[in-house]
Amino acid sequence: MSILCGLPLLECVYCLACTRWAWKRCLHTAGHDSEDWGLASAEEFEPVPRLCRYILAVYEDDLRNPHFEPPGGYGIDPDCLITKRSYNDTQKHAPPYIVYLDHCNADIVLAFRGLNMAKESDYAVLLDNKLGKKKFDGGYVHNGLFRAAVWVLEKESDLLRELLEKYPDYTLTFTGHSLGSGVAALLTMVAVQNRDKLGNIDRKKIRGYAIAPARCVSLNLAVRYADVINSVVLQDDFLPRTATPLEDIFKSLFCLPCLLCLRCMRDTCISEEKKLKDPRRLYAPGRLYHIVERKLCRCGRFPPVVRTAVPVDGRFEHIVLSCNATSDHAIIWIEREAKRALEMHEQDDAMEIPVKQKMERQQTLVREHNQEHKAALQRAVTLSVPHAFVPTQYGTFDELDDDTELSDGSVEVMPTGESSQGIKKKESWDELVSRLFDRDEAGHIIPKKAS
Repeated sequence: MSILCGLPLLECVYCLACTRWAWKRCLHTAGHDSEDWGLASAEEFEPVPRLCRYILAVYEDDLRNPHFEPPGGYGIDPDCLITKRSYNDTQKHAPPYIVYLDHCNADIVLAFRGLNMAKESDYAVLLDNKLGKKKFDGGYVHNGLFRAAVWVLEKESDLLRELLEKYPDYTLTFTGHSLGSGVAALLTMVAVQNRDKLGNIDRKKIRGYAIAPARCVSLNLAVRYADVINSVVLQDDFLPRTATPLEDIFKSLFCLPCLLCLRCMRDTCISEEKKLKDPRRLYAPGRLYHIVERKLCRCGRFPPVVRTAVPVDGRFEHIVLSCNATSDHAIIWIEREAKRALEMHEQDDAMEIPVKQKMERQQTLVREHNQEHKAALQRAVTLSVPHAFVPTQYGTFDELDDDTELSDGSVEVMPTGESSQGIKKKESWDELVSRLFDRDEAGHIIPKKAS
């Protein structure tokens, strides 16, 4: 009898818990994720709309006769397009990309397109992953995206080195959207660790921009590389927020809303401390830029505001229950809203500023970013983020200072089964490529046969 009386009580408790969860989740908006962040300046956000147009240009078969062109055009001179790699060229190793010489901005750009849902090879890159499968520089990375990044650097390193030698004052930028964002982010990390393949380029001249980023690196790597990698998120975009492995997301596209809702409930019940303690949990990489353009209980889009930070905890950990969660992932919308945001910033700075003052403001911005990055690294130590004290070429987080740079061009990989406090194994570039790929008789790298 007492058992029967207790059932209604349990049901009430369960209903109250579900109601509280639903109320809490429905009130959580994208603006809450970045409400404490600082505002981005026009100078630092300037490359984003331009890079979005370069990514869109990858979708064109012929830039001289484009089928689709955003308002204002791609901003690309077809004569400055160095190379364009299609699916036939990438041989299922990576998504298509272009190498473009941007003389106006003194930049060499390698831009990847996003996921092509009609191409099996893109799914093969996404599905080639298992949490904890690939260790890199004291942390974890997405295996398929990492292999794609290594393949691209192996294929294009000679071309990029020639361009950098011809234009020594130019920067080198890797960028991509969605699937391509993960490849671009990991390519930036691999390039930073193997600068000898690019003519020993200065670390400060390498940049990565992940547009609508995939969660592809562990937390310690996400924070550590925040000085060279930038992630751009539009409002409610679901991909940077869900820790669900990418392979599970795309296996469940037939019921994506159900998957996101279930994952949202699961993540709500997991404490922030437990998430931070998981060394294999993947995150959006680098410094984050959040474009906010909608407000709670208000219809329509508002003038976009761009906030930026290098957060450690609270790094886009909650899915936003929104009908725009998937549309905000589209590169077209991101390019449009990023352009609007930049135009608003430029209007605020419409008055003519002396060149000397512009230089001083740029130097101040760099100094503030360095200080914020160092504070994020120290915050990782405070929160006891796993692998924070693993010896690397950077030293421990405690020893890091503003002038820290890599000392050589080798890749450091933690051997499988080794503890986080164990000794690392130094691995040269040739050893890394030979472990990931085989070579044919002509010397070209091909997929490694399963043993």
